[in-house]
Amino acid sequence: MEKKNIAIFFGGCSSEYAVSLESATGVIRNLNREKYCPVLVGITRQGDWYHYTGAVEQIAADTWHLDSAHCAPAALSPSRGSHELLVYGAGSMQRIPVDAAMPVLHGRYGEDGTLQGLIELAGIPLAGCGTLSSALCMDKDRAHRLVSLSGIRTPKALVLDAFMPGNPDLATELSQTFASQVGYPLFVKPVKAGSSCGVTRVISPAQLESAIKLAFSYDDQVILEESIPGFEVGCAILGIRELIMGEVDEIELSGGFFDYTEKYTLKNSAIHVPARISPDKAKEIRLTAGKVYRALGCSGFARVDLFLTPEGEIVFNEVNTIPGFTEHSRYPGMMRAAGLSFPEVLDRILEQCIGASPDSITESRPHCLSRLGDSFHE
Repeated sequence: MEKKNIAIFFGGCSSEYAVSLESATGVIRNLNREKYCPVLVGITRQGDWYHYTGAVEQIAADTWHLDSAHCAPAALSPSRGSHELLVYGAGSMQRIPVDAAMPVLHGRYGEDGTLQGLIELAGIPLAGCGTLSSALCMDKDRAHRLVSLSGIRTPKALVLDAFMPGNPDLATELSQTFASQVGYPLFVKPVKAGSSCGVTRVISPAQLESAIKLAFSYDDQVILEESIPGFEVGCAILGIRELIMGEVDEIELSGGFFDYTEKYTLKNSAIHVPARISPDKAKEIRLTAGKVYRALGCSGFARVDLFLTPEGEIVFNEVNTIPGFTEHSRYPGMMRAAGLSFPEVLDRILEQCIGASPDSITESRPHCLSRLGDSFHE
């Protein structure tokens, strides 16, 4: 069997750069080397692209870009028929064929549709969500609006824009009015950011202004959301037309919220897989997650996060189109609990796009607000 070259992108000029390094390390180590040959493309915090050929351990340690012997400037060929990574050496250029591309970046300029658009423009089969769904899922406001049209409850919210015209105190007035309507605690978040970067759980009016200022440091739009009672559950999904669902997981918090530190240390929280809920409720959560996946045009793989209230109501939170891919991340954990190992998950993700033309892959991606008429495997 001829091995397929898989361009694996990692790093990125994002606040989630370090998370990407950990995820990419997990993907590279679990890739089936009998079927696939990883072509590593590292992107620095400054946005410089390099073809990296050094040790995997240096990626997680963030020393990969210091290894000049194994780093060479690189770029994807924009020519739709070439499917190549162009690597620039001293007075020469190497052309490395690329059979598929898998971005393993989190946050801006990696998970938000920008890199996906470049890959699709180049005509290279893309492992994961396409340009439109990636952009929609990164945008909390627009994602919530589309999901609510599918009949799924979303948190009450207010969006503030950094360029709001008129009264300079308008944002303060609107946020105070919203807070008085929904009550405390509430959440203040950047509209387009992940890993809980810039998110604050506001418990009193005195915290509101500083929380908004922090969120604006990550994005030019900020969203205020009501706090949903209960706990968060997640559903790992894999597929384009036919969807495979992982076990539903549950986040148990001892206090506060699932912020950046908790997500990557679990100091005061725990992940339960499967979630400590009834089989019927787990099935309802999977069906709801599937509807969200379809409503936002997701394809390939994604993790859908929801809230489960004490009354048993399911409320949409967000979709991660490139969830964490470390050995201990939620997405591989949910799939492992459903019987698929990490290498098997990667195999299925890549098999979905290799062998089909880029145009047929794009055409097969579900459109936003499509009917939930596809089969599910549990």
